[in-house]
Amino acid sequence: MNFGGGLRFIVSGASALDKKVAKGLNDLGILTIQGYGLTETSPVLAAENAKVIRYGSIGYPMPDVEIKIDNPNEEGIGEIIAKGPNVMLGYYEDEEATNAVLKDGWFYTGDLGYMDKDGIIYVAGRQKNVIVLKNGKNIYPEELEVLINNLPYVAESMVYGEPKDDDLVVSVKIVYDKEYITENYPDISEEDLRNIVWNDIKEINKKLPKYKYMKKLVLTDEPMIKTTTQKVKRQAELQKMKS
Repeated sequence: MNFGGGLRFIVSGASALDKKVAKGLNDLGILTIQGYGLTETSPVLAAENAKVIRYGSIGYPMPDVEIKIDNPNEEGIGEIIAKGPNVMLGYYEDEEATNAVLKDGWFYTGDLGYMDKDGIIYVAGRQKNVIVLKNGKNIYPEELEVLINNLPYVAESMVYGEPKDDDLVVSVKIVYDKEYITENYPDISEEDLRNIVWNDIKEINKKLPKYKYMKKLVLTDEPMIKTTTQKVKRQAELQKMKS
């Protein structure tokens, strides 16, 4: 492995870095840290550093940046809000959108997270994506998607709540990698492939609290609708499945 001799470290951002990947790179001697921020915050709010690496976290706030967890629940998870000189003044000529995210000098990120006893920050997921069950339990789709995406044949996945009666059923849509399936299961039927995937989902379920169990599977080879930054458009996908 050769990085030219001048590489100091690797910074991961934009989406969550798998703990195993981060640990693997650091075990190889490649200093790898994770950061967090938004375009509206120019863009970094927090990051690990060479002295503070806690896999799965985004480390401490950057200098001159304050971060708080707003309205935390019983698990300590609430919306991540931030204040600092790097936070935007507002959206251009859009007072309504500005007022929705800037309140008393604090920027409301729309991301959910928590702090541990040392003040290190963890991101749980997007507030608008949370699945809230009838019993009040919260499920963060991104947490489950990391586990699903580790399956070798998964190209992308989306966990969502499927309405049923007066509650939600935790469901998952999986786009499988056609090339992987062709190479490893050349003559497999759709039914047999579905059984393989469903058995793997059940194995993941065994590691989770029962209220997080995924009970419905949608399997396809058709790519999901994504933004220009390759993030799944969840609402558009849900609408497509309904229609």
